[in-house]
Amino acid sequence: MSYEKLNKQLIELVGGKDNIKAVAHCVTRLRLTLNDRSLAKTEEIKNLDGVIDVVSNDVAYQIIVGTHVTDVYNEFMAMLGLKPDGEEAEKPKAKGIKGVASSILVMISETMTSIIEVLLAAGMIAGIMAIISLTGLVSKDSSTYMIFDTLRGGVFHFLPVFIAASAAKRMKLNEYVAMALAVALLSTSIDGVKGLELFGYNLPTIGYANTFIPILLGVWFLSVVTKYLKKIIPSGLQYFLVPALSLVLTFPVILVVFGPIGTLIGDGVNAFFSLLMNTIGNWIVVMLYAAFQPFLIVLGAANFTYPIVLNFLGTLGYDPIINHAATISDIAVCGAMFGYFLRAKKGHERQMFGTVSFSALMGITEPAVFGVFVKYRRPFLAVIIGGGLGGLIAGLTGVRTMGFVWGLAALPTYLAGGTSNFIWMLVSVIVGFVGAAAVAYGVGIPKEVSEEELEEKELVEALESNQGLKQICIGKIAEGTAIPLSEVSDKAFASGALGKGVGILPANAEETIVSPVEGTVTVAFPTKHAYGIKTKNGVELLIHIGVDTVNLEGKYFEGFVEQGQEVKKGDILAKYQADKVQEAGFDPVIIVVVTNSNDYLDVISAGNDQDEELLTVIL
Repeated sequence: MSYEKLNKQLIELVGGKDNIKAVAHCVTRLRLTLNDRSLAKTEEIKNLDGVIDVVSNDVAYQIIVGTHVTDVYNEFMAMLGLKPDGEEAEKPKAKGIKGVASSILVMISETMTSIIEVLLAAGMIAGIMAIISLTGLVSKDSSTYMIFDTLRGGVFHFLPVFIAASAAKRMKLNEYVAMALAVALLSTSIDGVKGLELFGYNLPTIGYANTFIPILLGVWFLSVVTKYLKKIIPSGLQYFLVPALSLVLTFPVILVVFGPIGTLIGDGVNAFFSLLMNTIGNWIVVMLYAAFQPFLIVLGAANFTYPIVLNFLGTLGYDPIINHAATISDIAVCGAMFGYFLRAKKGHERQMFGTVSFSALMGITEPAVFGVFVKYRRPFLAVIIGGGLGGLIAGLTGVRTMGFVWGLAALPTYLAGGTSNFIWMLVSVIVGFVGAAAVAYGVGIPKEVSEEELEEKELVEALESNQGLKQICIGKIAEGTAIPLSEVSDKAFASGALGKGVGILPANAEETIVSPVEGTVTVAFPTKHAYGIKTKNGVELLIHIGVDTVNLEGKYFEGFVEQGQEVKKGDILAKYQADKVQEAGFDPVIIVVVTNSNDYLDVISAGNDQDEELLTVIL
């Protein structure tokens, strides 16, 4: 089947070929990276014949077309003049001020995201050392303390090196060439040295340790220079000349241009927040951020605060606003989900609310925000009130974060700012938790009664009374609790647009997925997170493990079957580490749908009683 007409319309409506930076696909959707999403006409795309829905978030611009996505993708790539194996399209220049600003923000966000782990580690080390010193086990003046504190301080001192490596990886440069720039900036000949001259030009005195803006701009300029040099230098000489010339051309630009720009930006940010704190007070910013962080997460904008935090830590030595507000907000999200946990009566709801509550307690709120908040909306109010109150207390009492940390595990690090700092932070998170829990419990869980559920009940009654309806049983697929498809966090599956089915919340840290039927494997995705099976009587099943887990690229998954392979009921299809998937920030739910549901009278879920069968297809 040709999808030429559909693909022509898609290319035109997303802003043309020049607006497409990269293309990939999973089992049901095209995943586009666009240079400027504002050019995409989303509502018109949704109305196209052949498009089920469009999901635009911080992961990608996703066009859901169904399980025949591979055919659409192959033809789409051919029309773009690219190979279907997924070479990235060449990045066009961002158009207009908005396009440039968007590209800069995305670059900063993705660069910072890659180094969060080491920054968190440094922050946690600071907290551990603070606790140890308070107990008197190790004195702050001892060499033992100095050694471990150097491990913490070294991360921030050599921050430009980490930034250089992360930015270079994103821009597809040699990471070691970029790191050479950072190392040179931090050398004793450059960092903070007075009276330097470059070809007679007096360089300003700049301390490059703890900074990120000069090196980030420098790596960007390095990418421009490298690309230009590769165009003019013969390929046989590029290996020898391009790295050396690109460094020689880039380094002076950092010293003369980007160093002063970074200093101005840093001073400007500090001046703005100093003015705010000295006039209105930083308490209002802390309160508002703690109250509204879940909205930033939905918009994919929470990561853009990282540069502000790093600037505070580099210049002030502490963060007066962002990270403690984020922690208060995270624990308020935990409180809201705990309130729902206490209110819920159904077993699968209690399990879901309990799981996402614990995740939020650890500082990972995406499962709660996307899986519950977006669906029920009332929890947003709980965090606005609970998180806002906690943020107000922290702001008024001047709580400070002494490192790049957040979440429950970060609380001991506040001892590094003094006992009072720790106590008021503790009070703030308790108020945020209790306030959000009380509000969530009070407003309750919206009751959902749909026509589909009523129809399903009637069909079940018909089956029980043996009225002659023919049926095909889809057996058990994994251990866990079955939930209605409408409760799955992925909009495309939850809407039923891809077929009727069920979700399964995994019961084990490592879950085994078995074939629920006898048939032929029609899809075995390379990332091992999705499988299609067609039975001999024509039922087409799609088994999708997790939400957006294609981004894990096979990590935590193990596949046991190939496309075209015959399987029997109970044969192992795959295994995956559900706990690791969740720790990575993805929903580990197993989704099972009958993709050709329209060919049958109905598809009924067995509910929680799935010992022998999961779904019943009514002929």
